[in-house]
Amino acid sequence: MTPIRYYKPELDLLRLCAFLFVFFTHRMDLAPIDSGKYYWGYHISLVGVFGVPLFFFLSAFLITELLTKEQDQFGKISIRAFYIRRILRIWPLYFTFFFGMVLVTHFSHKFGYISPGTQLAFTLFSGNWYITFNDWLPSYPINPLWSISVEEQLYILLPLVVFYAGKRGLKIFSFLALLLAYAAVFYYAQNPTKGFSGQWTNSFVHFQFFAAGILLSVYLKGWQPKWHIASRMVLFTTGLVCWLLASIVCEIHADAPHLSTIPQAVCGWLLILAGVLLFFLSLYGTPSAYLPPALVYLGRISYGMYVFHITMFWFVYEIFKDELASFSKMIGLFDWRNEVGFIIAFAATVIISLLSYRFFEKPFLQLKRQFTFIPSRD
Repeated sequence: MTPIRYYKPELDLLRLCAFLFVFFTHRMDLAPIDSGKYYWGYHISLVGVFGVPLFFFLSAFLITELLTKEQDQFGKISIRAFYIRRILRIWPLYFTFFFGMVLVTHFSHKFGYISPGTQLAFTLFSGNWYITFNDWLPSYPINPLWSISVEEQLYILLPLVVFYAGKRGLKIFSFLALLLAYAAVFYYAQNPTKGFSGQWTNSFVHFQFFAAGILLSVYLKGWQPKWHIASRMVLFTTGLVCWLLASIVCEIHADAPHLSTIPQAVCGWLLILAGVLLFFLSLYGTPSAYLPPALVYLGRISYGMYVFHITMFWFVYEIFKDELASFSKMIGLFDWRNEVGFIIAFAATVIISLLSYRFFEKPFLQLKRQFTFIPSRD
């Protein structure tokens, strides 16, 4: 039986959008934007953190699509093959980067400290829970890896649900995940904090986005919208408005002190979810003529960009900040953090991710094909 290829280039473009949202937000950690001087620039950058839920949604949608198509075409799925595919895609870069940083921090204090407890937690893909109960890590560059732990937790569960319970089981699992997510949201709203809030790295809270991706895949049944490009632009803009309302009105600010009321918290997370759905629908089914190949390719390497980007920020805004400030002054750009630093960090992120994808990740992706039943872009 000839396998049916499944590839949606518009979702690679959406991955790039998700990355850019996160990139703009993480820049503010080291080079804050003056909210008084650049009100909308500040708030648009601030909601970029919601690009992480967009990544979660996309992962769940695509994995569900591939697993259900495998089950429909072959009568069952191979759990073993699924786990091997995920290992070959995620583990090489993840562990190389993580333990590379462990080695670097052992010899240099410039990248913080990674404790044995942190090493164990991130090795077992429970790094998000470690942060939830202990605050952000002293080694700034590895903090974004918490989201990979959350995704790996989904990858453990999802094939088991499909194998043993099919599409009906997926629906039950997803609705239970939604209930659990909002039970967690209620809990955090009832227990406000004045310091770090573990809500942002809590798996239960983010499983709502996995649930939404799974349910959309199951209920769409392959349907794709054929909307005009203007309608898609309206949807995309409306998604951004939802995120701004969640942040400005409902005060959902990722790991910031959580002081929202229960109605604010519930409405805020529902607005984040609505924004994710609108961003997805704004691009899903877009004709290839509207998809710039270069941007699609950047979306394809977005995993590497996500892993490396915050390290590039650290180099620019901490390690070489004096040298870059002098260079910026020399060429007449005194506010180097806003122009020169940002451009250098982005360019460096793209370059190292291109090299990583071409020379390190791709051999594993080629090996992954031996365990693939429904071919995709990899």
